[in-house]
This record gives sequence, C-alpha cells and structure tokens, in this order.
Amino acid sequence: MPEKTILEGPKPHPTQMSQQEQISHVLIFPLPVQGHVNSMLRLAELLCLSNLHVTFLNSVHNHDRLLRFSDIRTRFERYPGFVFETFPDGLPEDHPRSGDRVMDIFYAIDGVAKPLIKELFKRLVCDTVTPLTCVITDGAFEFVHEFAEELGIPTICFRTISCCSFWVYYCLPKLIEAGELPLKGKEDLDRKIEKVPGMETILRGRDLPSFFRHSEINNRDVQLVLRANRASSRAHALSLNTFEDIDALLLSHIRCHFPKVFTIGPLHAHLKSRLSRAATTCDPSGGNSFWEEDKSCIPWLNTMPLKSVIYVSFGSITVLSKDQMFEFWHGLVNSGKPFLWVIRPDSIIRENGSGHVPEELLEATKKRGCMVEWVPQEEVLFHPAIGGFLTHSGWNSTIESMVAGVPMICWPYFGDQQTNSRLVSEVWKVGLDMKDTCDRLIVEKMVRDLMDERREDFLQATKEISEMARKSVNEGGSSYLNLDRLVEEIRLMRVQPLHSTGQIECHQTENI
Repeated sequence: MPEKTILEGPKPHPTQMSQQEQISHVLIFPLPVQGHVNSMLRLAELLCLSNLHVTFLNSVHNHDRLLRFSDIRTRFERYPGFVFETFPDGLPEDHPRSGDRVMDIFYAIDGVAKPLIKELFKRLVCDTVTPLTCVITDGAFEFVHEFAEELGIPTICFRTISCCSFWVYYCLPKLIEAGELPLKGKEDLDRKIEKVPGMETILRGRDLPSFFRHSEINNRDVQLVLRANRASSRAHALSLNTFEDIDALLLSHIRCHFPKVFTIGPLHAHLKSRLSRAATTCDPSGGNSFWEEDKSCIPWLNTMPLKSVIYVSFGSITVLSKDQMFEFWHGLVNSGKPFLWVIRPDSIIRENGSGHVPEELLEATKKRGCMVEWVPQEEVLFHPAIGGFLTHSGWNSTIESMVAGVPMICWPYFGDQQTNSRLVSEVWKVGLDMKDTCDRLIVEKMVRDLMDERREDFLQATKEISEMARKSVNEGGSSYLNLDRLVEEIRLMRVQPLHSTGQIECHQTENI
C-alpha cells in the first residue's frame, strides 16, 4: 500500500444526515485526465446540491495539480458529505500524460491501481454510517463494473464524451461485422460509413474516433474500446453530458440498448443554474483546472471590439509539432483578426533546431495577439470580444462554446474529437471542420469565413442552440428534470450491505 492518502473535506457526522441520505452514497470515478475530471467534478457538485454523500476518486498526480491550481478545496469544503480519495496512477511523476502518451494512463492503472481501488470499494461498502449506494464511472475501465458486481453495488455509466461519439464507439462491433472496419489506408478516409444507425449519411472514415484508424482490429486501443462497450452495457443506467434537443435522433437509438438514459447537460450551465437557485455565494465559474489560469487575457480582451477576437485553444492533451504551430501562427496573423492563443508549456513537441520565430509573426502578435499558457475558458468564451473559437473539439470545449453562442473552427486531435467536429459542421451547423490538415492558407481562409463571410449564419445557429441549452438546464427543462430523476434513481437503490450477509468480510482496511 502507498504511504500517503489524500483526503479532503470533513467526514459527515451520522447526526447530520437523514436515514435516506445515509444510504445515498455515491462513488464517482473518472478517467484521470483533465476533461473527464472536470465534467465529473461538476456532476459531483450537482449531486452534493441534491444532498447526496459523494466520494470522488482521483489520481494522486491530478489531485495535487487541482490543489495547486484551482479553488477545489474551498468549493467542496461547504459540502459536509463530500470526500476526496486518491490512488497512484502507476506512472512516474514526470510522465507527460498528454499527446500520444495519454493512453499509458489506461494501462498503468490496469496494471498497478486495480487492487488498491478494489480495497477502497470494499471499505466504502463496509462503512457503517454511509455504506456505498452506487458507483458512477465514466466507462473507460471494465474492472470498475466487475468490482461493483462482486460487492453487489450497481453502477451508473456517465460518459463525459459526446452522445454522438459514444454511439459511434458503441457501434464498433457492428462496423467490424459489416466490414467497414478496419480502414485500409488513406483511400478509406473519405469512404462513407453507413452502419451507425442515425448517422448513415453523415460519417466518413475520417470522422470516426481516432482509435478506429488502426489497421488491425487486435490493436490494444481498439480492444480497449470494445471492452468499454461491454462494460457500459453492464451498467444500471447511462447518463450523458448533453441535452435532448441536439441529440434526439441518436438518443432514440441509444435507448433501444440502454432503457435508463439520463441526459443532464450541459453540466457547466446546469451547475450554474442550480447554484443560482440555491442562492449560494460560491462562484459558479470556479475552474477544475490542472493548470494555472492566466487572467491577464481579460484586460486585453476588454480593449478589443465586439466579436472581433478568434480564441485558440487545443485543450489539455493536444501536442503540436513546431511546423504545425507555425502554420497556425501564420494563418492567424494573415487572417488579420485579433487572436487569443492558449499554448500550454508541454504542448509543443521538442525538436532539434533553434525554432526561430520569424520577425513578422512577433510584430503582428504584439499588435493584435495575446498568447498565454492557460485561461479561465468559460469566462473567455462569454466575453463579448470573442467572435470565434479554433478548438480541438473536445466535448467540454464544444458544449461550452455552444452555450456561449460562439461558432467554431474544429481541428480534432484525438479520440472522440473527430466525430464531434463532423457534427459541429454538418449537423449542428455551428462551425467549420478542418480535420486532417494544417496549412496556413486554410487556417487563414477558415478564420475569415467564420468571422466575416459566414458570420451571420453561424451566429444565428449558435444563438438558437445556446437558447435551447440554457432552457434545458433551467427549472422545468429536460436536463433539469432528468437530473432530478437520476437523483431519485440513486435514492431508490436500496442495497443491502453485503457485510451483513456474510458474503464479504468487513474489517478495518488501510486507506489507499
């Protein structure tokens, strides 16, 4: 066992909670990367506002970063039923956990942390004050369902990815059976993919998740997706960070396989709505960031004209080569538009050579550019100076941009982002898809298309979706009602603690 356990937040005293609330104890276990942790912390806070007891399981590495760069401790201290637990993810501290190395997290946890996590599950089931009611997992780890089933605890699968990409992942066996996968090379990237129900006329090979581009079905990443599909099907219910209005067609197909589906998003807007109703003094825009937010960009934005700035951020995992960085940089400068560009310290691949920056780029950036390492993204997207978002198409960024009414240029990098970018351009009509190319002329043209040539069309489309999203999370909206139903579903999970039946032996266990 590791020597150190990080536990944040006070344990609730039995007299502080009703009998019903003592039973309603949820363990939330996200994949330990920024986007997943961010979404599931928002879910955790929503459940806390519904008076559920919540244990949030995070990696030691990520929890340390949260404590350093966010107000996470202050925000959650006010919930007496909330506790952080941590586990080692099995990777060295200097591991990048980004780019093509991010998949190492899956395999390290599977090889190192599984027995520690199982002991935690057992300890929480044996808690005599608030025994565990259910586990909410984001579907990446099959073993979570196995452990929960062994202990008689139901699981809820909460997918932090988009509804559309979840459905494509789920249809992977169907695609293999139909011979649409594996893709056989570049010539297959523009071939129509017809075996995803509800998306028969939308997808091409290049719009499938990045894992599907492997030429061998036995590739370990493809097999990981197949196992995640099986695990999702074992869950008691499925919850998604979306809202009914934008995904109605796909949800009708998903509900044929998952009878209990709760759409409760957009989570960041939903949390803001519930906090407002609770009349709390907590800042609803408080971040869950692994990076220090540089707010110097806000005074800079304050000097810019209305909807004039293109905001550029490729998220927490994307890594660019120097050549790619310069193509984007030239394209942005040549577009003539002011730009705010987020470049993480670890986001550029280290290469030999000086990496000399041409003088014209430096001069143009001084005049109309602002480059920072990380920003408070929700605040930036809602700033009146922002007119467009050049994004990696991660689901958090995509749905945050929709809510803010900001049209997008999509340059997907990894995982589900390829599918998200296709729907942004072809279904929701709120942006442009620039996948599989990185050329300064295309960047310049797309920025001008988004900000000038097609500006009014995109602004109208994003306004409509933004209004639908906000309506869904306000009282009486579909997501608002679905969260209430999800909470009630959890409260109805009357699990007989297995330690009282003798099926497992409960004793004092060492914390992980």
